[in-house]
Amino acid sequence: MRSRGSTRSIVGLDVDPGSVSAAEVEVNGSLTVRRAAVAALQPGVVRDGEVADAESLTAVLRELWKENKGLGKRVRVGVANQRIVMRWVELPPIDDQKQLDTAVRFAAQDAVPMPLDTAVLDWQSAGIVERPGGPRLRVMIVAARRDMVERVLDAVRAAGLRVEGIDLSAFGMMRAIPAPDVAPTLYLSVGGMTNLAVAENGTCLFTRVSGSGLQGIAVDLAERRGLTLEHSRAWLTHVGLTQPIEEIEGDPAIIAEARVALESGVQRISGEVRTSLDFHQAQSEQATTAPVERALLTGPATTVPGFADAISAALGMPVESRSVGVEGDSVDLPGGAFTVAAGLAVEEAPAA
Repeated sequence: MRSRGSTRSIVGLDVDPGSVSAAEVEVNGSLTVRRAAVAALQPGVVRDGEVADAESLTAVLRELWKENKGLGKRVRVGVANQRIVMRWVELPPIDDQKQLDTAVRFAAQDAVPMPLDTAVLDWQSAGIVERPGGPRLRVMIVAARRDMVERVLDAVRAAGLRVEGIDLSAFGMMRAIPAPDVAPTLYLSVGGMTNLAVAENGTCLFTRVSGSGLQGIAVDLAERRGLTLEHSRAWLTHVGLTQPIEEIEGDPAIIAEARVALESGVQRISGEVRTSLDFHQAQSEQATTAPVERALLTGPATTVPGFADAISAALGMPVESRSVGVEGDSVDLPGGAFTVAAGLAVEEAPAA
């Protein structure tokens, strides 16, 4: 699922149930976004991370590139949904790449819960570890349903874009906002859904996608108050989770409903994140050497005042809001909206 060519001038493209975002970056110690564009998606175009309406997605992408002519057409596409599997396996040390590939695919038959003839499979070696029985080679395997991958690729190509590679959106998130030290870290991108990853020392140990996100909160508010989805999103950002509601300007009924929707959404998202963390910690082979005690939050939810603090209180751990930097006045959008896209534009996290 990794691309093999140069990353120079490649645009990262993140397809999320709430929006599509594209970013072109410059790397100089950290990622700086040179160009970026975001377009909202109507509910049902992408469901739980899978393309359900390819024609509508193609139309949105065509319009996005038409309105942002500076964006290159070579893209690396991120994918994230519940039908993507990441597993770690340990093998005897093998130097020959052909033999190693055969061994990995053989091990994947037991590790991956899907028929391999219907899957797109990729793997990456993480080096040798010492075990009581001798040295073992740790290998990360990623598998995705072929039909799911083909649907998103067909929609992107139909928009006139050239796909240079496909990658996990979780990996793009980690590359865009690398943790400042080696301690186990929870990464969260909250937008149309919640993309979660646990990493230690720069290595992704676990990733999972939850269907809850800011999009669901906006849809709930829109249905309750008879708002358009665009207005509902704007109300969530306006109301936030910090200011007393009686001090917020606007329709009191909508303000009160928006606050309730946000608070309920935070509890729902946090509950699903906690369940995922508990599952990860219960897996003895994948458990980190220390418990996860802090998180980095990115995505459209970073535009909602107080969202990170509310997630922090619900999870019982520090949560820092993070986004990518932008170049001067070239991008008139909040960095959290295209953090994942920025990370997809490169294959490696920048060296600080």
